[in-house]
Amino acid sequence: MDETDLAIRRRRLRHRCRYRGFLEADLLLGRFADAWLDRLDGGLLDRFEALLAEPDVDIWDWATGRRPAPARHEGELLALLRDFARGGGAVREA
Repeated sequence: MDETDLAIRRRRLRHRCRYRGFLEADLLLGRFADAWLDRLDGGLLDRFEALLAEPDVDIWDWATGRRPAPARHEGELLALLRDFARGGGAVREA
């Protein structure tokens, strides 16, 4: 995949992150995309796309540690998202 294709892919993913329908997920994923998307390689972009196919509530719960993620999503990408959420990238629950 060339740089132009990667740039288009990243723009589409950034849009998907910001307009999910669940405000907390929009904020968490949108901020994560802004911080990390340009640094993710093709393999991690694949994993991110797979994660975005899941329901918002599940992603939120996995990223914030409220519930364990299924094995298919465990790995480097989810670890990055969890660290980002713990570091203040996520909206804090009251």
